[in-house]
Formats: sequence, structure tokens, C-alpha cells
Amino acid sequence: MLERYKENPILKPIGSHPWESKMVFNTAAIYLNKRVHLLYRASDIDDISTIGYASSKDGFHIDERLESPVFSPQSEEDHFGCEDPRISKIEDRLYISYTAYGWTPGMEDGKLRISTRVPQIGITSISVDDFLNHKWNFSKRLYPLRGVENKDCVIFPEKFGGKYVIYHRVSPHIWICYSDDLIHWYHHNILMSPKQGWEYYKIGAAGPPIKTEKGWLFIYHGVSNTLVYRLGFAFIDLKDPSKVIYRHPEPILEPRREYEKEGVIPEVVFSCGAVLKDDTVLVYYGGADTVISIATTPLSWFFELAGL
Repeated sequence: MLERYKENPILKPIGSHPWESKMVFNTAAIYLNKRVHLLYRASDIDDISTIGYASSKDGFHIDERLESPVFSPQSEEDHFGCEDPRISKIEDRLYISYTAYGWTPGMEDGKLRISTRVPQIGITSISVDDFLNHKWNFSKRLYPLRGVENKDCVIFPEKFGGKYVIYHRVSPHIWICYSDDLIHWYHHNILMSPKQGWEYYKIGAAGPPIKTEKGWLFIYHGVSNTLVYRLGFAFIDLKDPSKVIYRHPEPILEPRREYEKEGVIPEVVFSCGAVLKDDTVLVYYGGADTVISIATTPLSWFFELAGL
């Protein structure tokens, strides 16, 4: 098991901030300029999700937290919330994928109408400089695979043959696909399917894969038939993102502490981001959809378990 930080949780809801008064959870994480930056999902009493920002010099103690959200619903596609962000750096831009929960177009009597609520993939980006200077100049929001009920999208932090690659979840599988422009996607294939009992119901990506000398470290979540959320891991081939070279059969984190077992949604550990810092993997995760915590382990531990 990953080792939990003894002072968990590191982020909790703030009652005086209506936008994050009910839930603070499921955070993206990236290590830039010797700081860990978090883009976290927050929810109000009406269950509308926005994205807040916090950061930490050591990765554990939050020493910066903004009072207002940095990314909020602004279109029909994410009218009911911007959920579960993930963040990847490609060259001088940061690409943020998230679950856009809103309306999707439908047809009635041959006419286009706004119809069904659906969670689908949303993507935006921001320059590294603007991000570090807190100038929230996010790009136009894109909705790849528009209208497809979809979650848990991560963008590889590297292109393959000049192409963007994403993992995403059309339940119950993790899928892979490719794009030249982040708009048109092709070569859709299943990467991984539920296999073990702890992931029997469905699986989905945690944060973007982390590049190591032995392969891309890919942390993912699994949901059992009793709806318990756990974390597991696999290694992906360095040159071929469609090739799983190792998949660990057992979970590496499961709900055991009170802040993971009791909350808005009980029995949940759910990660949207991890960083590699000084040869230690820092995994940030939501506990019971209510708070944010951290668990760590040396990178070598993953190599040992995988026999790499």
C-alpha cells in the first residue's frame, strides 16, 4: 500500500466560500518551478462543480490557496459543472482535460433541441507562463467525442509520431485514441478492461501517465461490484501508448481511514493526479468525495512490484 501522509487531509471544504463549501476533492497535480500546483474540483450545496487552485512548496503543506475558482461552467456542455480535472504539460502549454457535465444536443420531430444531461470530455489549455503568474487565460473549450457519455480523460504529456494521445473511459473500459489537432479523434481501441474483483464494475484513469526509465507509470482506479473505489497501477511501453507491459493485480490504495470511508460518497479513494518529486511519487486523491489527501512511495517500489 501507498503510505498516507500523517496530517491528511491536506485540503478541506471552506464554509465561508460558497463555491467550495460542500466538497473539495479529485485534484489535478503538476510539479513546476519547484512547486506542486493543484487544480481541484470543488462543489457547492447545489452540487455545481468548479475548479480551484492551491499550491505547495514541499508537496504536503498547502501554502497558497485562492479564494475564488479559476475555471467555472460557461457553456451548455458544462452547465452543471466542470469536474475531475487532469493536467499535462506539452512543450510550453498546459493541457487540462475535465468532465464537462451539461446538456448535449438531441433531436425531436426532426428539429435540433437541447435535451439530455450527460458527462463528456472537455479540454482546454493555458500557457505555462500565464499559469504560473495566475493569469487564467484558458483557451477555447473543446469537446472531443461530443455527446458520448465519457469520463476520466487524461492527455499524454508527450506526443507520439506528432499525434496527441488520450486515455478515456466509456464504461467499463479504458480506451485510447489519437488526434492531430485535439478536435478530431481516431483509432479508437480498448486499452484495458476490468479484470480483478476490486475493479469488477469499471475502471478509469487517475492522472496522466508519468514517464520513467522503465515505462510510463499509469495509476488508475477500479470500482468493485459493491461500489468501493480503489487505486491500482500499470506500466505502459515508452514508445507505444497502446501497449501495457505490466498490470498489477492488487490495489495499491483502498478506503481505510475515516476520511476515505465516510463523507458525501463513502468508500472512495479517487485520484486525478500524481507527481514525481525527488524519486518519490506523490499521489493526490479525493477521500469520500469530500476532502483531498496525499499518499506516497518511492518510484523504485513500483519497479520492484512490476519486476522491472
